[in-house]
Amino acid sequence: MSSDVTYSSYLDLDRILSAQHPSSDAHDEMLFIIVHQASELWLKLCLHELLEARECIREDRLRPSFKMLARVARAQGQLIQSWDVLSTMTPHDYSTIRPHLGGSSGFQSAQYRMMEFLLGGRNPDMITMHEATPEVAQALREELTRKSIYAEAIALLARRGFDIPEEVLERDHAATWEHSPAVEAAWAEVYRDPKEYWDLYELAEKLVDLEYHFQRWRFGHLKTVERIIGFKKGTGGTPGVPYLAGVLKAAFFPELLSVRTAL
Repeated sequence: MSSDVTYSSYLDLDRILSAQHPSSDAHDEMLFIIVHQASELWLKLCLHELLEARECIREDRLRPSFKMLARVARAQGQLIQSWDVLSTMTPHDYSTIRPHLGGSSGFQSAQYRMMEFLLGGRNPDMITMHEATPEVAQALREELTRKSIYAEAIALLARRGFDIPEEVLERDHAATWEHSPAVEAAWAEVYRDPKEYWDLYELAEKLVDLEYHFQRWRFGHLKTVERIIGFKKGTGGTPGVPYLAGVLKAAFFPELLSVRTAL
């Protein structure tokens, strides 16, 4: 390593710390910008880990994937805590910033959308809002041609000898995952004999961690929005709190939740 590398130059702090450009004189706009910028950095790390973890699962190299998935869960904890910081903003504070946001919204985060797609929450209609940035829209479309991390886990179950129907394995990758009794039965077999299927059992629990933290992040978003703007519409055009409450009902890995009732 070159001896002239410094802490600041290695981290490119000059660019990072000069990337905040408030549009108003409101004191709390700096808070608003930094919380969202930091969240995007954590999302970048999550994507970095999830993409590699998916490859590990596809190649039946589960042990390395466990560290990656555990790291994502910890990063999600940072994302969840960001709502605690943002919630120090009062309705009056936000009202001084909102006129300067235009139609911009966290709903438009391409990295958030990619993370949803990676986990299996796939809705091709969501790409529409990213068409203004062709390379982003193309990346999202390409992701829809690949198996989600959960679809790769189910394909692994089939390769390990579990009875997974062909229609599940050959399902449309662009569609949202739908509950399969056969997949639930396979996971039930794993959960009933964890000593026999320890690595698959651990994979299942790592995936449950991801869903648990993702839903906690969504819930924190809902309660922060409710606390600051009540039931006003979001800047991105969504209904706000009702929309956020609706997405809380969506599960990425439905069989990993339903199997708990079946056991």
